[in-house]
Amino acid sequence: MGREFSFDDCGRAFTCLPAEDPDALAEAPVCNLDSLLHTLTHRLCVGSPPGLWVCSTDMLLTVPSAPGIDWDGFRGVRVIAVPGSQAYARSHGVYLADEQGLVHDIIYRGTEAQIQQCAGPDGTVPLVCGVVFFSSDAAEQLLATHVIPPLDACTYMGLDSGAPPIQLSLFFDIVLSMARGVTEEDFVKGGSDASARSARSVLWGSLRAFPLSMACVPDASYDYLTASASDHIRSLTLLPGSASHLRFCKTAHSQADQPWLLEDGSSVTNSLLEGAVRLAAGSAIQHCHLRGPLEIGPGCLLSGLAAASSPALQGCPLRDVVLQGHHVRLRDLPCRVFTLSGRLDDWQGQRKVRRVLLGRRDGSLLPLIRSAVHEGYHEAVLGTLDEVASMADDAGVAARALACIADVLGCLAHGEGGLRSGPAANSQWASAFRRLESGDVAGGVRELAAERQKWMSGPDLLVRAARHYEGAEQILIRQAVMSSCRFVSVRPAELPPLGCWVQALCPARLDLSGGWSDTPPVTYEHGGAVVDVAVLVDGCRPIGARVRRIPEPELRLVSLGGTPRGKAVAELVCRELEDLRDYCQPHAPGALLKAAFICTQIVQFPSQEPLRAQLMRSFGGGFEVHTWSKLPHGSGLGTSSILAGAAMASLYRAAGKAASTESLVHAVLHLEQRLTTGGGWQDQVGGLVPGIKIGRSKAQLPLRVEVEEIPVPEGFARTLSDHLLLVYTGKTRLARNLLQDVVRNWYARLPSVVQNARALVSNAEECARALRQGDLPLVGTCLDRYWQQKKLMAPGCEPLAVGRMMGALRPYVHGQCLAGAGGGGFLYVLTKAPRQKEALHQILAKTEGLGNFSIHSIEVDTGGVSVEVVGCELDGSAPPGEDVAV
Repeated sequence: MGREFSFDDCGRAFTCLPAEDPDALAEAPVCNLDSLLHTLTHRLCVGSPPGLWVCSTDMLLTVPSAPGIDWDGFRGVRVIAVPGSQAYARSHGVYLADEQGLVHDIIYRGTEAQIQQCAGPDGTVPLVCGVVFFSSDAAEQLLATHVIPPLDACTYMGLDSGAPPIQLSLFFDIVLSMARGVTEEDFVKGGSDASARSARSVLWGSLRAFPLSMACVPDASYDYLTASASDHIRSLTLLPGSASHLRFCKTAHSQADQPWLLEDGSSVTNSLLEGAVRLAAGSAIQHCHLRGPLEIGPGCLLSGLAAASSPALQGCPLRDVVLQGHHVRLRDLPCRVFTLSGRLDDWQGQRKVRRVLLGRRDGSLLPLIRSAVHEGYHEAVLGTLDEVASMADDAGVAARALACIADVLGCLAHGEGGLRSGPAANSQWASAFRRLESGDVAGGVRELAAERQKWMSGPDLLVRAARHYEGAEQILIRQAVMSSCRFVSVRPAELPPLGCWVQALCPARLDLSGGWSDTPPVTYEHGGAVVDVAVLVDGCRPIGARVRRIPEPELRLVSLGGTPRGKAVAELVCRELEDLRDYCQPHAPGALLKAAFICTQIVQFPSQEPLRAQLMRSFGGGFEVHTWSKLPHGSGLGTSSILAGAAMASLYRAAGKAASTESLVHAVLHLEQRLTTGGGWQDQVGGLVPGIKIGRSKAQLPLRVEVEEIPVPEGFARTLSDHLLLVYTGKTRLARNLLQDVVRNWYARLPSVVQNARALVSNAEECARALRQGDLPLVGTCLDRYWQQKKLMAPGCEPLAVGRMMGALRPYVHGQCLAGAGGGGFLYVLTKAPRQKEALHQILAKTEGLGNFSIHSIEVDTGGVSVEVVGCELDGSAPPGEDVAV
């Protein structure tokens, strides 16, 4: 009775009904409490043994005059249920009982399968309606617990003794302790914290011996009084079933001068209507004195309005609004306050959660989450998020729901407990993760929720749990992105001879605008566009891979020292499938190449067939792979993704297959998800597709990348090459937690992040226009704008030394930007004058605090990835060009 109810100042219990009680001793408005007292006294309680009846006042309850409850041989506790539809039960509680009526469990907002399990022969389910009867013995035993810690904290005696307050649920703490299908371990550990678990332990010991039975009353019904204006207006305007003892009427305790203006399906309660007051069907008036002419359309609730309010409403047709007047006293000053809201306004957080997530909207749920944590209804929000994650029809929606759960847990930690970004591989979460990996999202979400209950007792545990929810979210993101593999098509090609090298060479890439919009989940929830340029660095293609078949049925993985002529810096031989098991651990030796063998389906993993048998059956031997990159680690030039593309291109060809460039782009997306590094599609688009282009992805799944060549004026590619320079900052790009932070902020739908995502895409389109026009200064403007957008997306990505460097170069350039995600690596600048390598070197040499740096020439590459069979000798396979000295 103490919970707030926005449609009646006196709360749900005293909400007036459009009804008159013919048996009342005195004429007075009928409220919900009157109806409930009459229903219990004259219908439900009739014939019951001595004991305690408990009834919720949050609902409208209708029960036939002869409910037919059998009390013979009764002992213990009995819950009253009403039959309802399975659809209605999805948002409510339902009892799971056996044929004898003994309750085994209480399912709250269960899955379709759980609810179906509770259904009777007619398809209805027994809904929890808020009525419970305790026998004298059970009531006495329950009362005795009020002096036992920590249950004493539910009373003023415990609070006045200094105990922290504790809140218990009648159904899920007290009644559930007696359900036959619940074990002590599951019941006790289901408490939200240590105090709740201790309380549950006491309740189990005190009440477990009492049988819990259910009586489902045929022809009964109940309507929960929700925070929805639509639901409340409907309850005031629809006539109840014949089981009610009340006489519902259009004008209850009211007078209307022109009653013919009140349409059927409307109601007027405790009100005086003077003159022409027209009331449409589906609207209600309560506690008002109104003077016409007034036009009140459908979907309205007017309450507490005096005659003085009428002039303001005259000539103003009302529709779908809730207008209420409230008596307020500020010290000795009495006054009236008015509230106006829309019928469709969402006052219930859980409904907003469902609407935003299932509707794939950009609204931020973070303010609601903070409010839920502050006001103590976070458990309800967590339950709703669990439900949404379980019922979502695609992995993207489910992933966002899990990200919101992580935010709830993070907010509960109140800024304590350590960093949100970090590892998420604790073995206690492994079973839930395996379920998600297998595609059982609903089962995985249930296991996550069960495990979550063990991690709610302190800030450090809450933050660690939040990390693991983000780890679970990443699994679903990977599944969403891997939908792109349907755009990978491979055709047969001639199988090169044994020992013959197949070599793939690739340029690096520069992202000129739009990066981050290609990153999942942004790219498939918002849509992405990135302008990329394939570039030679100091005159050569810096990234490559070569593959040859070998007689031995094994995989030899070799990383060369920066060039195809370089010495091996790392070698690994895989002879068993078990050697490939760590392909999904990015830091494991050879992980990228192991993933490449699996994603190209040269090797089937997992498989019952040994690796050697697979290789001999399909290829008559194994493979040797060499990879190299002349660029430093963390360069920001897309090295890892482009290297993956080079490796897959050469593997396909060496295995007698061929893949188009479009297929390679999507194949790398798939590989990086299997590798668990995540990332977007701009790197491989930039390095595999030649020249200047814009890649785009729509806000949908499956994720598909479409690439459009940007036609530029004749000679402009040469001009661009003359004005572009690469400056190695000397700072290795540190992006360990960068992606995690960006994805978290995107899932929170912070308004600044959503606006920035839109700006990234629009800036990419403007950059493409500038390139088509050959407008170098406008391209520079887009670069500068792009750098500001990167810093908004990933705060802290501009190191101090890089800021000094950019400040020193600013007068001499049209625009500049750190390549990739920022944080270090290469800075690329678009100079005002052509061929400024030496001039810029002199400028930077005079600038203090820069450390080691180097400047490199770049030029637009018009070839993209090249794949060729180069023969059996290594000497002829190495491409010309010098090493990049950095």
